[in-house]
Amino acid sequence: MARRVRPSHLVLALGAAYLLLVSLKFRRVLDLAAADLAGDPAAAFSSPSSSDHLPPGGSRNATATSTSTPAFPVQPFWHRYDHVALPDPAAARASRGGRTALDRMADDAWALGLAAWEEAAAFAGDPWALLASATARASDASRCPSAVSQRARGRVVFLPCGLAAGSSVTVVGTPRAAHREFVPQLARMRQGDGTVMVSQFMVELQGLRAVDGEEPPRILHLNPRLRGDWSQHPILEHNTCYRMQWGAAQRCDGTPTDDNDDKVDGFPKCEKWIRNDIVDTKESKTTSWLKRFIGRAKKPAMTWPFPFVEERLFVLTVQAGVEGFHIYVGGRHVTSFPYRPGFTLEEATGLFVKGDVDVHSVYATALPMSHPSFSLQQVLDMSEKWRSRPLPKRPISLFIGILSASNHFAERMAVRKTWMQTPEIKSSEAVARFFVALNSRKEVNVMLKKEAEYFGDIVILPFIDRYELVVLKTIAICEYGVQNLTAANIMKCDDDTFVRVDVVLRHIKLNNGGKPLYVGNLNLLHRPLRTGKWAVTDEEWPEDIYPPYANGPGYVISGDIAKFIVSQHANQSLRLFKMEDVSMGLWVEKFNSTTPVQYSHSWRFCQYGCLENYYTAHYQSPRQMLCLWDKLIRGRASCCNYR
Repeated sequence: MARRVRPSHLVLALGAAYLLLVSLKFRRVLDLAAADLAGDPAAAFSSPSSSDHLPPGGSRNATATSTSTPAFPVQPFWHRYDHVALPDPAAARASRGGRTALDRMADDAWALGLAAWEEAAAFAGDPWALLASATARASDASRCPSAVSQRARGRVVFLPCGLAAGSSVTVVGTPRAAHREFVPQLARMRQGDGTVMVSQFMVELQGLRAVDGEEPPRILHLNPRLRGDWSQHPILEHNTCYRMQWGAAQRCDGTPTDDNDDKVDGFPKCEKWIRNDIVDTKESKTTSWLKRFIGRAKKPAMTWPFPFVEERLFVLTVQAGVEGFHIYVGGRHVTSFPYRPGFTLEEATGLFVKGDVDVHSVYATALPMSHPSFSLQQVLDMSEKWRSRPLPKRPISLFIGILSASNHFAERMAVRKTWMQTPEIKSSEAVARFFVALNSRKEVNVMLKKEAEYFGDIVILPFIDRYELVVLKTIAICEYGVQNLTAANIMKCDDDTFVRVDVVLRHIKLNNGGKPLYVGNLNLLHRPLRTGKWAVTDEEWPEDIYPPYANGPGYVISGDIAKFIVSQHANQSLRLFKMEDVSMGLWVEKFNSTTPVQYSHSWRFCQYGCLENYYTAHYQSPRQMLCLWDKLIRGRASCCNYR
């Protein structure tokens, strides 16, 4: 008689077989499940080893997107470089070998750039690992102490990892006695002998210099003026400065701010102090007795003098709060200054004290113990939605060339996430590309190449970047727009310029009278500066005035002007000047001598900061870019700063 198989035995056998199957395919099952949860079925059928090559800090989904998406081919735009057309034969004889200083600078930058590109192109390793190694070396060189102190006349204090909420910096010093200064404006107004007594100093929290040749940003500028200024009263002034452009000053003159809505972390922006021109009204004894009788007695108020006195020791503390900076002198709150968009505490890497003051010591406490969380893995959002579209074969209305520095990864990402998402660019009515020269650091060039391969919106120029050679980028924009596209108009802007593409196109159409067009914030009869930081030598510009030119942050030329520039450069008859916007004005003026050009001026192509209902806004940080975009998609073309 055959033995019957019990149902329980059958269930156990099936369970054992199932467990064996799961044990053999467990990793594959997990891969399929992870891909299903991530919403990317294609990733589950990719090579199992692909998960082993995640960039540091990268996610599986981001890596699957970047590896499954074909990279854009990247080759430098071999923009032809010819030497500068010299202004006159005498200058040619004076220069070495008939070449100017700008020529020699370009030669060096070109040779170094070609070598830098070959080095970056030959790199076959992991760009993220190379960057991490360079960052680690920089981190080892600058640890993050919780406190920093400096004595004996220290006017510059390095804060390696910036500040954080709760950090404080204390300066012990003595203001010097006032001295006479000559003020030309007073002399012209015939007010006395044109001299005034001055005693003032500045305490600044500064960031790292963003662009060579420019001053670093001022995240906080505190300026006590002991003898006052035009107001004739002692003043405490606060401000910020980005890309050498100052914001609107906050001035405290001893008049308190009583508005509860105008406070910073509960503190008034300006406290009260004694002023000789303001006499407090005192209530009568009868009124005072009556208020005490009914229980409405006024709390006794203490009024202090101006917190700084010439040749008297002070202890000044700047404390970082949640909403802004708080200033204490001698332990008493004096003023508060709210944080402004575009500036962060971790960017405040240096304290600078200058002016009429002797500094005895500086103490910084409660500093962050680690480097800021900023990293390229967080900045470069490797998402498919930020990649550019291929160049269209049909004619377009506008090509926008964006000048950018090699290490401006955050600025380029902010542009991709904001105005490069406008319908005009998404539909290819307008096309935008970044024009970037190379860096002297290998890891920056390698990451730039990776960025260009993924996003497909970067035109690499094979020379080492310098401010004086920006004009070569402008020529490259014209060449690229003429040779690779059929564009009715070409626009040049910077990577810190926010462009309202729709209103720029509308402005072009309204001013297009059938003639070649030159649009922007035009300057007339401007003269070159012969002294100072932005001095121009007679060899560089022998004329007394510049031609009419549009400010560099944003201007438009029609396609026929761009073709003229390209042809003039090809036959070596294009005169170059280190100020690219002046060069463009010079080229347009030459074109205008044979073909009439329609010059169109508008203040809404902002040179400094932002104006309401702007066409372009300049000097916008990545955070301000995102803020402007958020306002714009809500239907408001308003600014994101307090200027």
